Amino acid sequence: MDKALARAWLWAFAMAVEEGEARLTALDSAIGDGDHGVNMRRGMLHVRRLLLKDEPPGTVGELLGMTGLLLRDHVGGAAGVLYGSTFQAMGAALPVHRAGVAQLTAALEAGLATVVRLGAAVPGDKTIFDAFAPAVAAFRDASTAGGDLRAAVTAAAEAAEAGARSTVPMQARKGRASYLGYRSIGHLDPGAASTEMLFRSLADEVTQGPLRPADGRDLPDVVNESSSAGK
Repeated sequence: MDKALARAWLWAFAMAVEEGEARLTALDSAIGDGDHGVNMRRGMLHVRRLLLKDEPPGTVGELLGMTGLLLRDHVGGAAGVLYGSTFQAMGAALPVHRAGVAQLTAALEAGLATVVRLGAAVPGDKTIFDAFAPAVAAFRDASTAGGDLRAAVTAAAEAAEAGARSTVPMQARKGRASYLGYRSIGHLDPGAASTEMLFRSLADEVTQGPLRPADGRDLPDVVNESSSAGK
């Protein structure tokens, strides 16, 4: 992964979040605060602004780290801390201009370790972990088996999607959804859904060609910071 691919990945993730805002909000409305979609969109809008700067951060690690800071500052709530800290951990593991598959594996594992440390989640809790952990494992397994970046990101995206779907029959044991008890069963976890978007965006950029940042004319002039940041 070089800086161009990292930028394209973040831009694609931002666009996926924007297009999926209503779905993420609906999922979160069923078992949470109902703000995951709008909060993630707001945070990723700030990332899009970063990507449109004439001189964005110079290395892959710095770009991911700055993305993490923006998400921590602007997403709010548990998702902001988890996503922000995860990107910061990945960035700290990639202080380079170009990362190979082995280095990306280490960075994703650092991100997962951060999710575990902050969320104290285990498999079956119905959280981001249930999509993120299988994605990282699939990426690592593909890499260990000698697969290239295309094979690794494809395997990770498929595992993230399966992991997200696996949360539907689970009863939530973490976060606000856990307050619902058995009523949380039958709903896909919104954090797992956005995690699926994260890995699918990377796979699409590697396999289908980079989606380059546009000129910014579609970005709102004012970012609404009042909706639910800090909840």
